[in-house]
Amino acid sequence: MTACGLDFGTSNTTLGVRMAAGADTGGGAYGLLALDGTRTTLPSAVFFDFEADAVTVGQAAIDAYASGVEGRLMRSIKSMLGTDLIDADTALRKGRITFRAVIATFLAAVKERAETALGGELTDVVLGRPVHFVDGDPAGDAAAEEVLGEIARSVGFRHISFQYEPIAAALDYEQQVEREELALIADIGGGTSDFSIVRIGPERRGRADRSADILANDGIRVGGTDFDRDLSLATAMPLLGHGSAMKRPGLLAPKHLFFDLATWSKINFLYTAKAMADLERLKRDSATPDRIERLIGVVEHRLGHALAMAVERTKIALSDGPEAGLLLDWGGGGMTRPVSVGELNEATAILAGRIGGRVRACLAEAGTLPAEIDAVFLTGGSTLLPQVRAAILAELPGARVVEGNIFGSVGTGLTIEAARRFGGTA
Repeated sequence: MTACGLDFGTSNTTLGVRMAAGADTGGGAYGLLALDGTRTTLPSAVFFDFEADAVTVGQAAIDAYASGVEGRLMRSIKSMLGTDLIDADTALRKGRITFRAVIATFLAAVKERAETALGGELTDVVLGRPVHFVDGDPAGDAAAEEVLGEIARSVGFRHISFQYEPIAAALDYEQQVEREELALIADIGGGTSDFSIVRIGPERRGRADRSADILANDGIRVGGTDFDRDLSLATAMPLLGHGSAMKRPGLLAPKHLFFDLATWSKINFLYTAKAMADLERLKRDSATPDRIERLIGVVEHRLGHALAMAVERTKIALSDGPEAGLLLDWGGGGMTRPVSVGELNEATAILAGRIGGRVRACLAEAGTLPAEIDAVFLTGGSTLLPQVRAAILAELPGARVVEGNIFGSVGTGLTIEAARRFGGTA
């Protein structure tokens, strides 16, 4: 039996195990397994290929969709946890599938790939979880964890436990420190922003009970996909009619259509006959029907995910330069819209402010002054966004900044926790 740490993320997933001691591993190293060719990071995406009647996951799923294969792409599926949608279903070419089953399909593929890379069965798992699946709803939060545990059991894991993702990242960071520190761990992923304040150090690593070392945990359901959504609503969606006037004075186009198209986990909700009928009525009633015609083209040609990917690429490009081009495809036409860093910052200022607010809340929970924090450990893909980083560091101006493995620190820390809880090596 082998224990593993599994970081099922909104955007990316990793899985690690403790390797047996050897010439290169000493007393046993913690390693992430290759899940996508030689890559240890697997995009959290599932594609139902209608042409081949097959299912693909990871980068292959995204590539199949981008190449024009007929089918259904699903991303940000973790976002369904903690919502009423988890047991809802969605249409495929043949029949329907629940979102719970979509997550199970993905995690089963992750487990199978990891076992192939390992050459053995994985039976025990420590699953990462955000501090809050659901903001301000303890019952919903507990239900989300329970559902994730049920799904993990359904794909073959026999012993399942959980650890907060920022605590896992702290365990990874602790492997490199040479003296005791008080650290704030910031794990900003695709779906959530999570923080922990933890005492770490060489003498603390081996302790069986670390509860006294954890001073605070806090988090908020804000992540990279929310930045994608708000940037899309500010830049792409107005060209499709968002905020446009209707023929009847004082009315604007319904917001929910554009919100769904700009939200990774809701795009597929527009690919229905009812939604298309709603769009046709909207076009008839719109004062700018040409924009709604573009919107209809995006939905009719199922280009919602392609549009979301274009927005995401623009967001990432703005981390390295003052301006980037947003390539828009209407289905038979399109354009490139320049987007500036200033537009990104303005569109996402509220989100960045909420992240900074969670840092303050975490310090208050710990009863700790900003000056008492020795280091800020950053992990998660969204820490690459300048406005996210600035919002965090503005609260801790005197702390040393430590860059974690952006996509691997949580998975490695969960693996360390799995070895502590379950023992065993590959």
